[in-house]
Amino acid sequence: MDMKKLIERINALYKKSKEEGLTEKEKLEQDKLRKEYIDIIKGNVKTQLKGVKYEGNKNIKH
Repeated sequence: MDMKKLIERINALYKKSKEEGLTEKEKLEQDKLRKEYIDIIKGNVKTQLKGVKYEGNKNIKH
């Protein structure tokens, strides 16, 4: 599932949970989708951090 659809479904389930409540099946789906979202974010952060190279602070004068 792409990120946009994932977020839309998470938000729809959240809204429904506040208005009328969720079935057990929907609660499980919501939990699964939230975990999937978090895993995607973690993966994105790890990928970005792999591209970071520390070169020291060049503004410090010794």
